[in-house]
Amino acid sequence: MGIDNLLETAEEAMMKAHDAMIRDFNGIRTGKASPALVEGIQVDYYGSTVRLKEVAGITTPDSKTIVLQPWDRNALGPIEKAIIASPLGISPVNDGRVIRLPIPELSTERRLTLTKQVKARGEEAKIAIRNIRRDANETAKKGEKNGDLTEDDLKEMLDSIQKLTDDYTKAVDKDIEAKDAELLSI
Repeated sequence: MGIDNLLETAEEAMMKAHDAMIRDFNGIRTGKASPALVEGIQVDYYGSTVRLKEVAGITTPDSKTIVLQPWDRNALGPIEKAIIASPLGISPVNDGRVIRLPIPELSTERRLTLTKQVKARGEEAKIAIRNIRRDANETAKKGEKNGDLTEDDLKEMLDSIQKLTDDYTKAVDKDIEAKDAELLSI
Protein backbone atom coordinates (compact mmCIF):
# COMPACT_ATOMS: atom_id res chain seq x y z
CA MET A 1 0.00 0.00 0.00
CA GLY A 2 1.45 3.32 -1.02
CA ILE A 3 0.64 6.56 0.78
CA ASP A 4 -0.82 8.13 -2.37
CA ASN A 5 -3.63 5.61 -2.74
CA LEU A 6 -3.79 4.25 0.82
CA LEU A 7 -7.46 5.11 1.39
CA GLU A 8 -8.57 3.70 -1.97
CA THR A 9 -6.62 0.48 -1.38
CA ALA A 10 -8.01 0.08 2.14
CA GLU A 11 -11.57 0.74 0.95
CA GLU A 12 -11.22 -1.76 -1.90
CA ALA A 13 -9.95 -4.43 0.51
CA MET A 14 -12.79 -3.74 2.97
CA MET A 15 -15.30 -3.91 0.12
CA LYS A 16 -13.90 -7.31 -0.92
CA ALA A 17 -14.22 -8.63 2.66
CA HIS A 18 -17.83 -7.41 2.79
CA ASP A 19 -18.67 -8.85 -0.64
CA ALA A 20 -17.20 -12.24 0.32
CA MET A 21 -19.44 -12.29 3.38
CA ILE A 22 -22.50 -11.46 1.22
CA ARG A 23 -21.64 -14.33 -1.16
CA ASP A 24 -21.37 -16.69 1.81
CA PHE A 25 -24.72 -15.45 3.14
CA ASN A 26 -26.33 -16.16 -0.24
CA GLY A 27 -25.21 -19.78 0.10
CA ILE A 28 -26.99 -20.22 3.43
CA ARG A 29 -30.31 -21.97 2.97
CA THR A 30 -33.32 -20.00 4.16
CA GLY A 31 -36.10 -22.36 3.09
CA LYS A 32 -36.43 -20.64 -0.29
CA ALA A 33 -34.94 -22.00 -3.50
CA SER A 34 -32.00 -19.95 -4.73
CA PRO A 35 -29.34 -20.81 -7.33
CA ALA A 36 -26.72 -19.43 -4.92
CA LEU A 37 -27.32 -22.45 -2.66
CA VAL A 38 -25.78 -24.86 -5.16
CA GLU A 39 -23.73 -22.98 -7.74
CA GLY A 40 -20.51 -23.24 -5.73
CA ILE A 41 -20.73 -27.01 -5.11
CA GLN A 42 -17.63 -28.75 -6.46
CA VAL A 43 -18.31 -31.51 -9.03
CA ASP A 44 -15.75 -34.11 -10.11
CA TYR A 45 -16.25 -33.96 -13.88
CA TYR A 46 -13.96 -35.94 -16.22
CA GLY A 47 -11.12 -35.91 -13.71
CA SER A 48 -11.27 -32.20 -12.84
CA THR A 49 -13.09 -30.43 -10.10
CA VAL A 50 -15.40 -27.68 -11.36
CA ARG A 51 -18.19 -25.63 -9.84
CA LEU A 52 -21.72 -26.84 -10.46
CA LYS A 53 -22.69 -23.69 -12.34
CA GLU A 54 -20.00 -24.51 -14.93
CA VAL A 55 -21.52 -27.90 -15.83
CA ALA A 56 -25.26 -27.25 -15.52
CA GLY A 57 -27.96 -24.65 -15.91
CA ILE A 58 -29.52 -23.77 -12.56
CA THR A 59 -33.13 -22.58 -12.40
CA THR A 60 -35.77 -22.12 -9.72
CA PRO A 61 -39.20 -22.76 -11.25
CA ASP A 62 -40.84 -22.11 -7.87
CA SER A 63 -39.80 -21.08 -4.37
CA LYS A 64 -39.39 -24.69 -3.18
CA THR A 65 -37.49 -26.33 -6.05
CA ILE A 66 -34.11 -25.96 -7.75
CA VAL A 67 -33.70 -27.60 -11.15
CA LEU A 68 -30.25 -28.51 -12.50
CA GLN A 69 -29.97 -29.23 -16.21
CA PRO A 70 -26.47 -30.47 -17.11
CA TRP A 71 -24.93 -29.33 -20.37
CA ASP A 72 -23.82 -32.97 -20.82
CA ARG A 73 -26.01 -35.90 -19.69
CA ASN A 74 -22.89 -37.77 -18.56
CA ALA A 75 -22.59 -35.16 -15.80
CA LEU A 76 -25.84 -36.25 -14.09
CA GLY A 77 -24.13 -38.89 -11.93
CA PRO A 78 -21.22 -36.72 -10.76
CA ILE A 79 -23.60 -33.81 -10.03
CA GLU A 80 -25.86 -36.05 -7.98
CA LYS A 81 -22.88 -37.42 -6.01
CA ALA A 82 -21.58 -33.90 -5.35
CA ILE A 83 -24.96 -32.74 -4.04
CA ILE A 84 -25.26 -35.77 -1.75
CA ALA A 85 -21.72 -35.15 -0.44
CA SER A 86 -22.37 -31.42 0.11
CA PRO A 87 -23.45 -30.01 3.48
CA LEU A 88 -26.80 -28.91 2.00
CA GLY A 89 -28.70 -31.87 3.39
CA ILE A 90 -31.02 -32.09 0.36
CA SER A 91 -31.73 -35.35 -1.48
CA PRO A 92 -31.57 -34.91 -5.27
CA VAL A 93 -34.24 -36.38 -7.54
CA ASN A 94 -32.70 -37.53 -10.84
CA ASP A 95 -35.11 -38.24 -13.71
CA GLY A 96 -32.45 -38.98 -16.34
CA ARG A 97 -32.59 -35.48 -17.90
CA VAL A 98 -32.56 -33.05 -14.99
CA ILE A 99 -31.95 -33.12 -11.26
CA ARG A 100 -34.58 -31.59 -9.01
CA LEU A 101 -33.78 -30.43 -5.50
CA PRO A 102 -36.88 -30.06 -3.33
CA ILE A 103 -36.13 -27.46 -0.65
CA PRO A 104 -37.71 -28.58 2.65
CA GLU A 105 -38.93 -26.18 5.31
CA LEU A 106 -36.33 -25.41 7.97
CA SER A 107 -36.99 -26.50 11.53
CA THR A 108 -36.76 -23.89 14.29
CA GLU A 109 -33.63 -25.60 15.62
CA ARG A 110 -31.97 -25.49 12.19
CA ARG A 111 -32.91 -21.81 11.79
CA LEU A 112 -31.23 -20.98 15.11
CA THR A 113 -28.12 -22.94 14.09
CA LEU A 114 -27.98 -21.01 10.81
CA THR A 115 -28.30 -17.65 12.60
CA LYS A 116 -25.27 -18.63 14.69
CA GLN A 117 -23.37 -19.39 11.47
CA VAL A 118 -24.41 -16.02 10.04
CA LYS A 119 -23.20 -14.18 13.15
CA ALA A 120 -19.90 -16.10 13.13
CA ARG A 121 -19.33 -15.31 9.44
CA GLY A 122 -20.21 -11.67 10.07
CA GLU A 123 -17.68 -11.53 12.90
CA GLU A 124 -15.03 -12.99 10.55
CA ALA A 125 -15.78 -10.18 8.08
CA LYS A 126 -15.47 -7.55 10.83
CA ILE A 127 -12.13 -9.03 11.91
CA ALA A 128 -10.91 -8.86 8.31
CA ILE A 129 -12.01 -5.21 8.11
CA ARG A 130 -10.22 -4.37 11.37
CA ASN A 131 -7.06 -6.11 10.11
CA ILE A 132 -7.20 -3.97 6.98
CA ARG A 133 -7.56 -0.89 9.20
CA ARG A 134 -4.53 -1.96 11.23
CA ASP A 135 -2.40 -2.45 8.10
CA ALA A 136 -3.51 0.89 6.65
CA ASN A 137 -2.75 2.68 9.95
CA GLU A 138 0.73 1.13 10.06
CA THR A 139 1.39 2.22 6.47
CA ALA A 140 0.26 5.77 7.27
CA LYS A 141 2.47 5.92 10.37
CA LYS A 142 5.46 4.68 8.36
CA GLY A 143 4.68 7.36 5.78
CA GLU A 144 4.83 10.01 8.49
CA LYS A 145 8.17 8.64 9.76
CA ASN A 146 9.56 8.68 6.22
CA GLY A 147 8.43 12.26 5.72
CA ASP A 148 5.75 11.48 3.14
CA LEU A 149 3.05 12.79 5.49
CA THR A 150 2.97 15.66 7.96
CA GLU A 151 1.65 15.11 11.47
CA ASP A 152 -1.64 16.80 10.52
CA ASP A 153 -1.93 14.70 7.36
CA LEU A 154 -1.36 11.57 9.43
CA LYS A 155 -4.13 12.51 11.87
CA GLU A 156 -6.50 13.22 8.97
CA MET A 157 -5.52 9.93 7.27
CA LEU A 158 -6.07 7.91 10.48
CA ASP A 159 -9.48 9.57 10.98
CA SER A 160 -10.46 8.73 7.38
CA ILE A 161 -9.35 5.11 7.82
CA GLN A 162 -11.38 4.86 11.03
CA LYS A 163 -14.45 6.32 9.30
CA LEU A 164 -14.12 3.73 6.51
CA THR A 165 -13.82 0.97 9.11
CA ASP A 166 -16.91 2.21 10.95
CA ASP A 167 -18.92 2.42 7.71
CA TYR A 168 -18.06 -1.14 6.65
CA THR A 169 -18.61 -2.52 10.15
CA LYS A 170 -22.08 -0.93 10.20
CA ALA A 171 -22.81 -2.42 6.75
CA VAL A 172 -21.78 -5.88 8.01
CA ASP A 173 -24.02 -5.49 11.08
CA LYS A 174 -26.93 -4.42 8.88
CA ASP A 175 -26.45 -7.44 6.59
CA ILE A 176 -26.23 -9.81 9.58
CA GLU A 177 -29.48 -8.38 10.92
CA ALA A 178 -31.21 -8.73 7.53
CA LYS A 179 -30.06 -12.35 7.08
CA ASP A 180 -31.14 -13.22 10.63
CA ALA A 181 -34.57 -11.74 9.98
CA GLU A 182 -34.82 -13.71 6.72
CA LEU A 183 -33.84 -16.95 8.49
CA LEU A 184 -36.19 -16.49 11.41
CA SER A 185 -39.25 -15.51 9.35
CA ILE A 186 -41.42 -18.52 8.75
